[in-house]
Amino acid sequence: MSDVLTVDKQPSTNGSLTAVDSTNGDHEPDTTAVQIDQPAHDGEEEGSDDRDYDSEDDDYYDEDEEDEDEEPSLKYERLAGSVPDLLLKDSASSLAVTDKLIVFGTHGGIVHVVDLTGKRLKSFKPHMASVVDVVVDPLGEFIGTASIDGQVVIQSLNTPESYSFDHKRPMRSLALEPNFSKRGTRSFACGGLAGNLILHEKGWLGHKEIILHNGEGPIWQVRWRGTLIAWANDVGIKIYDTASSSRITFIDRPADAPRADLFKCNMHWQDDSTLLIGWADQIKVARIRARPRTATSSSPNVPPLLVEITAVFQLDCMVAGLVPHPSGEEPLSLTSFLIVAYTPPDTSFYDEATEDRAQQARKVAERPELRIISRAGEELAADALGISGFQSWSCNDYVLAEIKPEGATGRCYIVLSPQDIVIVKPRDRKDHIDWLVERQRYEEALEELEKLGDSQGGDNNASEVGQMYVEHLVAEGQFTKAAHLCPKVCGQNVKRWEDWIFVFVQKGQIDAIIPYVPTENPKLGHLVYEMILAHFLGHSWESLLKTIKAWPKDIYDIPSVIVALESELDKAPSSSKMASSGPDARILMECLAELYIANRQPGKALQFFLRLRRPNVFDLIRENNLFTDVRDQALLLVEFDQELFEKQMKDKEAKGVQLDAEDATKTPGITLLVDHTHSIPIARVVQQLQAQPYFLFLYLHALFTKDPLSTVGFGDTQVRLYAEYARPRLIDFLRGSNSYNLELAYNVCQDRDLVPEMVFLLGRMGNNRQALTIIIERMGDVNRAIDFAKEQNDDDLWEDLLRYSETRPTFIRGLLENVGAGIDPIRLIRRIKNGLEIPGLKPALIKILQDFNLQLSLLDGCKTILGGDCADLAKKLHEDQTSGFFLSGKTACPICTLSLQQHPQGLVLLFLCRHVVHAKCARGGDGLPHQSASTVFEMRIGSGPSTSSVISGKIAFASMVRSRIRDGCPVCHRNAEGQRT
Repeated sequence: MSDVLTVDKQPSTNGSLTAVDSTNGDHEPDTTAVQIDQPAHDGEEEGSDDRDYDSEDDDYYDEDEEDEDEEPSLKYERLAGSVPDLLLKDSASSLAVTDKLIVFGTHGGIVHVVDLTGKRLKSFKPHMASVVDVVVDPLGEFIGTASIDGQVVIQSLNTPESYSFDHKRPMRSLALEPNFSKRGTRSFACGGLAGNLILHEKGWLGHKEIILHNGEGPIWQVRWRGTLIAWANDVGIKIYDTASSSRITFIDRPADAPRADLFKCNMHWQDDSTLLIGWADQIKVARIRARPRTATSSSPNVPPLLVEITAVFQLDCMVAGLVPHPSGEEPLSLTSFLIVAYTPPDTSFYDEATEDRAQQARKVAERPELRIISRAGEELAADALGISGFQSWSCNDYVLAEIKPEGATGRCYIVLSPQDIVIVKPRDRKDHIDWLVERQRYEEALEELEKLGDSQGGDNNASEVGQMYVEHLVAEGQFTKAAHLCPKVCGQNVKRWEDWIFVFVQKGQIDAIIPYVPTENPKLGHLVYEMILAHFLGHSWESLLKTIKAWPKDIYDIPSVIVALESELDKAPSSSKMASSGPDARILMECLAELYIANRQPGKALQFFLRLRRPNVFDLIRENNLFTDVRDQALLLVEFDQELFEKQMKDKEAKGVQLDAEDATKTPGITLLVDHTHSIPIARVVQQLQAQPYFLFLYLHALFTKDPLSTVGFGDTQVRLYAEYARPRLIDFLRGSNSYNLELAYNVCQDRDLVPEMVFLLGRMGNNRQALTIIIERMGDVNRAIDFAKEQNDDDLWEDLLRYSETRPTFIRGLLENVGAGIDPIRLIRRIKNGLEIPGLKPALIKILQDFNLQLSLLDGCKTILGGDCADLAKKLHEDQTSGFFLSGKTACPICTLSLQQHPQGLVLLFLCRHVVHAKCARGGDGLPHQSASTVFEMRIGSGPSTSSVISGKIAFASMVRSRIRDGCPVCHRNAEGQRT
């Protein structure tokens, strides 16, 4: 585990660096480097830079601007594990790393080996004084250390192999040859205060020492890459080529540079041909390449390689550590530098001869910084490091190293101080999200999380960031935006949804979040939904209706909502007629109808559907069997039904289609009431329709048409209604019903002067003479008078009619034209007075005579036809009785169901009805003798031989059988008694 290290973001200072001989950022420089051809010291080549470095105060300025809120490029963590305990009693002095290990030496002469998590793997003490330099071969098998006790020790981590060299003078640095663990020479270079750069190589008799350089002051640092060894002394930097065994260059120090021991030299091989040099307040980039072939280059004294200084940067701080910091995908692409910037607390090192004790006193150091500097010399980022005890550390106390952990996609860095080891990593998108969250830039953080994926968001996920964002928006009063974000923030978390909804309620902004409230996945508590519905009930009934239709009905308590709506509806105007129902009441009724249907109470929803005039109300009644619920809603149902009928009539009249008035009684509503009288009592419907007589007429008429007996008890009402709304149908009702009071009906007809109905009622009451008088006097219809007399079949009534007709020629003619069974024409003719002129008398008499002759002819014809038919039928009967009858051996007796053919064969009887049975199955047939096929009886009839005739024995036997079978055919006899075969 690692502790998070807090850093302070420093402002970017474009004027804090002076770039000299810089490039465009590519590997190849775009400026010409100074080539050193003249030896400077002991035949060495010196790479000098002819450029002047402008160090005037104009190149540096005080930063008075406010800090910009820029995102850092790096993140920091303290190495935890065993490291804090190891540095608690000792302080670190040197550092080396591999892709798996971190090795650091201490001022107590101890070397600790830990993994990348800080877990201690091994510790040993090779020295008695400070370990000023430590190196590790790339495979992590050998560790080399140099100490001010003069010792150089190389120790194997996995084997007992070790080497120790005592140089008698304090050592400052060493470098192992590449692939040290695989090379048998076990070579390494070291140097120290003695000023000698010594190359050790292992031979048959042990290591031999080769002095590569001496005489120019202490060796401060040595670094080995490929065939090149670079080292730094008081004069400058030198590079030695082991392949050609020659020194190839010399890079001098500026003349005004501070003492070399105060600010250490930092050399880092970027690759086999690029060396980064950070010393005091300068950074130089040296490029080693092959010397071009010229006439002088072929000289044996000329090194095969040369060095170019491709870039020089002047800094406003001291370089305490230097590594490349690539920003592209290619790990070796040099695009910037990463340095540990140390700002000296004073500049007394420039005037070391001062006698001022205050100036000589050690000042408190400033906090170190980690800076990223581009190839163009621009400071890209600067972070102040939170190093423990930084006030007491000098520039030489810090070490910066780069490491690419095994299996990792990128590289990271390690900063060492006497009491800290800090791991520095480039910030990724997860860190960018964390930074945005810290700056309350939640919207950008959410966008990044969506691109990255919630599972890869590090410590922050979309839900948590969204939660903070919503809190921020609510605090800022941006409720609409906050509500829009809630689905993403709350997700499936029911409690979080409910908490935020209540927050919006408390803020009085519930309208903002309602459109986003989930109704499933997740489903919230019913109180939340009821609270929203209550809000709509108090503020927007239109929204209430839309919400009830849109929401699932199982997410809230429907009965509670119904109670609240009914209470509100009681306050609003309502009526069975739409005209007197306000729009608000209509909305509430529609809401209640929806809720009752959802609550499986369609019966209670029926009244609201009727008031709302829903066309599907009749289907609703039938589908849900709501006939018992209609019994109290009959008036509403018929009202709505007739409104629909009137609308249909208007539509069809507009199309030129005529409707029969009878159709008004065949509407769906009337038909429903009539077809379900067992569920909808007639008396209850009649009671409700009393206020609307026309509706009552339609209902009773439909009932009477279907079943006249169903309206028993309402006859008087029907007489009145027919007389009012359907006079032509009144006479049919009077004829077809006996459930009305004759006197009351007569009074109704008399009040309305309905003569035919009055005549019928008088006839039914037995007042035939008055009825006949009304027909004759009021109607003057002889045919109607004759029909009435025929219906009554009363001789006295005929006599009255004849007497009344004696003085009325028209009636006499009518009677003559309608003579028949009821009127004797002789009787009528005799009553005609002599001298009475009767128009049309002659044609009437001729017609009577013709009709009489026609009747006689018809009688004769019918008699002839009848005689012929009888003869034909008798002949057919005789033929059928005397014809043969086919039987098979399998024919069964219809009485006993046994086969007629038996062994021995019994007597079988065949009747003229074509039924064949066993003789024993017929009543009286048990005693019949068995007839032989050859038996012949001879019977003589007459007294003499000449008059006798022989009668067949079979005929005599048949005659005897007929006399004994008393009931005839048993099958026909049984059928006559009602039994079935």
